[in-house]
Amino acid sequence: MDSDGPGTGVGVEYYSQGMCTRCHPAAPQHIDSCRDCHAWGVIRKHKWLCWRCRSWRARLPRGACRICQRTNLAVDADQVCNLCDRQMTITLGATVEEANAGSQQLYLANIPFQPTRRRWGNVRRLDKPSPRSLGRADRFGSIEFYPVEHIQLALFDMPRDLANWTAKWMTDAQQHGQLTGELLPDPPHGQMAAFLDAAVLDHAHRHGWPKSTIHRTRRAMRVLQLMQDTPGALLLASDAIQLKDVGLTALPVIDVATAAGVMLDDRQPAIHAYVEATIADLPDPMRTEVREWFDVMINGSTAPPRRKPRDQQTIRLYLRWAMPALATWAAQGHTSLREITSSDVRAILPAAGNPRSTMGAGLRSILTLLKARKVIFVNPIARIQTGSHERRDPLPAHAEKIRESLLSPDPACAALTALATFHGLRAGELRNMQLTHLADGRLQLGQRSILLAEPVRVRISAWLDYRNTHWPSTGNPHVFINSRNSNRTTPVGGRWLTLATGIPVHVMREDRILHEARATGGDVRRICDLFGLSVEGALRYLPDPEPTDLDDLE
Repeated sequence: MDSDGPGTGVGVEYYSQGMCTRCHPAAPQHIDSCRDCHAWGVIRKHKWLCWRCRSWRARLPRGACRICQRTNLAVDADQVCNLCDRQMTITLGATVEEANAGSQQLYLANIPFQPTRRRWGNVRRLDKPSPRSLGRADRFGSIEFYPVEHIQLALFDMPRDLANWTAKWMTDAQQHGQLTGELLPDPPHGQMAAFLDAAVLDHAHRHGWPKSTIHRTRRAMRVLQLMQDTPGALLLASDAIQLKDVGLTALPVIDVATAAGVMLDDRQPAIHAYVEATIADLPDPMRTEVREWFDVMINGSTAPPRRKPRDQQTIRLYLRWAMPALATWAAQGHTSLREITSSDVRAILPAAGNPRSTMGAGLRSILTLLKARKVIFVNPIARIQTGSHERRDPLPAHAEKIRESLLSPDPACAALTALATFHGLRAGELRNMQLTHLADGRLQLGQRSILLAEPVRVRISAWLDYRNTHWPSTGNPHVFINSRNSNRTTPVGGRWLTLATGIPVHVMREDRILHEARATGGDVRRICDLFGLSVEGALRYLPDPEPTDLDDLE
């Protein structure tokens, strides 16, 4: 509560006897338990009833519950009240008597639960299926599965030695005559195994997988289920990554389980390991301060001062630019950024140029955020000018290399070079271009409709013929694919573009924009419309103004 003292009521709507509006029993927003099901979190406005109990009172008659023996409650056709009925949702696979035996689990009010239904194990009975369940059942061969909600917690979090575990299991199984060849035992949860096996076949059919990929994915999916601590629970992406240790595929397994809704992606982004490895040699207090900066940068902050999350590449650049200064201060004996003064910052900054501006940007990001979070007392770089980055003038590319790529027998190289050379597309636009963006000789990119040149149409047609010949059943919607992503729906990597063309895409794009600027005499509006640039970005490509008589007078 935010107030100046007891009884003042500053910053709140109701304040009396040392209690706020949520705690005072006479306040309109006082929180209490539901009258019927005892769920915590209801207010007087709704007559001390939760949403579900209000619905039960509106459509069901009053009576006595045969389970808890309470009277004057809304009961269903089985003479069961809302509280006793909810126990079947919390306790899966149990009858109403079994779910309420011994005790009852209370809960928070007005939190969505799955609709109460009778269950057999974890299988939904399809006597009267909903349209959503019908679609899912049709896709997976009328197999319906829902992961269990209880999870067996591990006492010790130890890494799995999957290679030795698999070898030992294979040896023991062969000795007992339970294993022949490369067959695997049945997973502990039969319904989940059948559901995932059908999901693999459905995913493979929709994405055009070959038989070898289907076989490897089904085998890896079985091994992943054998690794579970709780049979029938959600699969973990971190466990799936370990399948590579025994030569099994991991990415198709993650794709199938994610599409089926039974995968929990608990992988930590690689930038966390990068930051920890980068600051490993810094003193402990300084590492703690940099971690505070990184946490706000990667996750944002809803508490004042509020900040939005930043891109991972931005965080990498700022940390890389600031690390020489941090490492030098640590070598000089400083253990915390609180000890850094403006003199220390001026002494560490380079004299001029890009090194000064980049180091200044990295230090300014860290020190300004820590000052706003009250981790350090003053911002030592606040009044120090570090300048801006020096802009590189665009230069024309080598025509011979571009001509060689345009005439390349590789259809991917020729098509990519043509799009970048004739229309100046960015690398991201080439990677994310989809088949639906091509129609009637035009390329639709957001709000831009590009009329493709004739040489570009010829090379794209050749690439599409090659694509259909090598991957006729692929479900990848992107125009450019390769052998690594043909079985998935993800775009190609940025490095693949340079490997396919032999020339960085941004070099060909700058050459095309520079030629257009010189051919049109610096028409800014034309450059912005053709290549999707801002006015400031287009000004970089304008030719230098010719000297005038006034310049000579100066």
